[in-house]
Amino acid sequence: MVDLEKSVQYIKNVGPTRVKLLNKLNINTLEDLISYFPRNYEDRGIAKKLSDCKDGEEALIKATAVTKVSESFAGRLKIYRLIVRDGENACTITWYNQSYLKNVFKIGRTYNFYGKVETKLGRYEIKSPIFDESGENKNTGKIIPIYPLTYGISQNTIRKIIENGVDEVYEKLDETLPDYILNNYKLMGINEAIKKIHFPENKSDFIKARYRLVFEELLGFQLALLKIKESYKTEEKGIEFERQVKMSDVINTLPFRLTNAQLRVLEEIDNDMESTKPMNRLLQGDVGSGKTIVSIIASYKAVKSGYQAAILAPTAILASQHMENFQKTLNQFGIKSEMLVSSITKKNKTEIKQRLANGEIDILIGTHAMLEEDVVFKNLGLVVTDEQHRFGVKQRAKIASKGNNPDVIVMSATPIPRTLALILYGDLDISIINELPPNRKKIDTFAVGKNFEERVNRFVEKQIEEGRQCYIVCPLVEEDEETELKSVTELAEKLQKETFSKYRVEYLHGKMKPKEKDEIMLKFKNGEIDILISTTVIEVGVDVPNSNIMVVENAERFGLAQLHQLRGRVGRGEYKSYCILKYEGKGKVVQERMKIMCQTNDGFIISEKDLELRGSGDFFGTAQHRNS
Repeated sequence: MVDLEKSVQYIKNVGPTRVKLLNKLNINTLEDLISYFPRNYEDRGIAKKLSDCKDGEEALIKATAVTKVSESFAGRLKIYRLIVRDGENACTITWYNQSYLKNVFKIGRTYNFYGKVETKLGRYEIKSPIFDESGENKNTGKIIPIYPLTYGISQNTIRKIIENGVDEVYEKLDETLPDYILNNYKLMGINEAIKKIHFPENKSDFIKARYRLVFEELLGFQLALLKIKESYKTEEKGIEFERQVKMSDVINTLPFRLTNAQLRVLEEIDNDMESTKPMNRLLQGDVGSGKTIVSIIASYKAVKSGYQAAILAPTAILASQHMENFQKTLNQFGIKSEMLVSSITKKNKTEIKQRLANGEIDILIGTHAMLEEDVVFKNLGLVVTDEQHRFGVKQRAKIASKGNNPDVIVMSATPIPRTLALILYGDLDISIINELPPNRKKIDTFAVGKNFEERVNRFVEKQIEEGRQCYIVCPLVEEDEETELKSVTELAEKLQKETFSKYRVEYLHGKMKPKEKDEIMLKFKNGEIDILISTTVIEVGVDVPNSNIMVVENAERFGLAQLHQLRGRVGRGEYKSYCILKYEGKGKVVQERMKIMCQTNDGFIISEKDLELRGSGDFFGTAQHRNS
């Protein structure tokens, strides 16, 4: 029997220093370690001829050293070069500041090199490749797992630690699925699956291991959701809201016309609210499709029927934006809305909670602060959760428990194919707003390589000079030691001091405190920042009508649905808007993904394509990165 709760500190190659780095990755136990799956794989098993390699392609080359390693200098930089031949062509292998390499290679011996092959005018070069002498397979000659990292730990180190962890549990794990399921669905056993997901010998191993683990995860998820859904049938009656309270009372006062999709969804919600069954509905709509106004109209019906409504938002600044919209639409009906976020004073919080409990507040809009025990409603009838993916089922249940079987709407701006939505939200009925309001302008999208950098910068300058604002998005917060991706902090420094030194440039990332993030977003909204450099934390954010340009660095690192979400941050005002996707790599999948983003602004089409391109056939490529 293996102890899966054993501290990861006691796994071979860890110890008291490395355990802190692993804890940063939420790896605390042996079970966490073996469940820390690769984000990608590199197939370093099949060698290619240099002549078959495309410029920029990562490949394994088998070649013979024809010179000794030479040393040269460029300022403080020491450059080491080795000339090799694969029989037909010569290639220069280059390393920097690695003096130990001078005595590693012997003329006439054959080595495996894995790295990015660059071709210029018929000459080949590979910079800083991974290598082994032919016949060894320490770093090459096999499929290598690539893991998400934290600063201070390398791929080689985490691979070795995970290998030690897998060796410790192999053939000792208890099978978690019954034999009839394993046989019926031709599933790999748990011991083999854990080993092969980390260290597959071939693509087939990986696919079978992943299929087994995903099957088990989805089965557990579905059983949990079915249990929740089953519990709804045995619950007490839900609230039957007043039929005399008409949603059209609000609709007729709006300064714009609702789309047919919004009207259809409101009819579904109205029917639910007037029935005795508690409503549990997912409201899914693309960025800018008008979900908020639907939640406002539903809240009106709840309040005018004698109940209170709770609107749960992921950030204080988004809660503030909702507050503005709710008041603008509902104040004329004598409906009192209030906001509760962690940043307000203790005195104000106490006062709001008291008025809420007394029934003096009709609609409470807030963040996680609303989940606290002492937030008590007098008569909660409707709960709306915005940006559902930021909250778990437990948080949804916690806010709903503050009422007596209130109706629940969960909203998501992340378009999900309907079949997938049925799996992810099996406990909910689904409403989809699949039509954008006629006033929403199309965002022109362009995908460009790094050779367009200067032109992109000039275009950004032109927009800022005309009074607009710009988002620049990066995939990482800090430099990952095994990548060349631009981080927020590094890029911000360069743009502040060099590229856009005459403009107001700030940065934002997920490791900041919520108060810091809200302050920066507020400054951007108020026009006090020209360029905001950020990670994907702005994927769900406030409307900044004056921002009309979005630049995404290393766009190949993001999923299509995520790129679409980011793009939706612009195009919210009267100005012509643009999204520029800067990408690297010439692979077929990368090209196809960029093409889709440029061709359509329909999030549901994009989500379908994203699912297609992220199918198991692409898991060995670059399309399946886990974003930072």
